Amino acid sequence: MPFWLLHPLRWFKASLRSFLGRSLLGRLFQTIFPTPQPQNILLVCATRLTEKSFWKQSALGRSLKPWVNDARVSVNIKFNNSDGLPKIYNQHLRGRHLADVILFVHDDVWLDDPEWIAKVLTATHRFDVVGVAGNTRRSRNQPAWLFSKLENDQFTQDHAHLSGAIGHGQLSKGKISEYGPSPARCELLAGMFLAVNSHAAIESQVQFDELFDFNFYDMDFCRSARRAGMSVGTWPIALTHQSGGSFPLNPKWQEGHARYFVKWKH
Repeated sequence: MPFWLLHPLRWFKASLRSFLGRSLLGRLFQTIFPTPQPQNILLVCATRLTEKSFWKQSALGRSLKPWVNDARVSVNIKFNNSDGLPKIYNQHLRGRHLADVILFVHDDVWLDDPEWIAKVLTATHRFDVVGVAGNTRRSRNQPAWLFSKLENDQFTQDHAHLSGAIGHGQLSKGKISEYGPSPARCELLAGMFLAVNSHAAIESQVQFDELFDFNFYDMDFCRSARRAGMSVGTWPIALTHQSGGSFPLNPKWQEGHARYFVKWKH
C-alpha cells in the first residue's frame, strides 16, 4: 500500500517540505518564513578495519583528521564491523536527534572538498537526502542508479538522466567522472556518500531496510524516502571513491538484486 495511504499526515508534511524547496511560490514562502538551516553533522561510518588501521590507512580516516576538532562535526565509526550497513545506519535514525544531518560515508572515500561541511549543511536545507551523484528518473527494472537496464549481463548507462560527479582512484583527487548537472532533484543516489536531514527522516519514519546488507541498500533507501514524500537530490561536493562498484559477476550483488526486485516488483 502507498505510504501516503498508511501515513497521510507524515506524507503531507514531507511533500510540503519538498514543494517548498522546488517551486517559485515555495521559495518565496521560505524567504518570508525561513526554516532553520542545519547547523551540525554526525558522520557515520562502518569499517572492517581496526581503529588504528582506520585512522592510519583508510581514505576516509586520513581525510577526516583535519576536521575532527571542527565544532560542526561529530564522528561515529563502527570499527571491526561485520554487520550490514543498514543495521549500523539505522541506529542513528532512531530516537532523539543527535545532529541536524547524519552523513553516511564508506571508508574508501576521500573527502577532497575543503568546503564539504558547509556544502552538506546547505544541501540538506534544500533536499532531505543528498548525494554527489544520482539519477533524475527511475526506470522499470532499473539495476543501479547509473544504469537504465541490464540485458544479457550488459548494462546500459542512463546518460541523459544522470547528475553529479565522482572522482575515482586510490589516491585523493582522482580522475573525475562527470555524470550531469548538479544540484538536481533525483530519484536515486550513489550510496557511498549519503547526507540525510535527520529531522525529516525521523519525522517521516524512513529507515534503511536491513534486508539488504550492502548492495541495493542505497536504491531501496532513496525509493523509501521518495515514497514518503521526502526530497532527494545531488550537490557538487568533491570526493574520490576508491571503489568502482560491483555488479553482476559478484554473487552478493546478484543476491541483493533478487531481493530488491522481490520487494519492489520492478
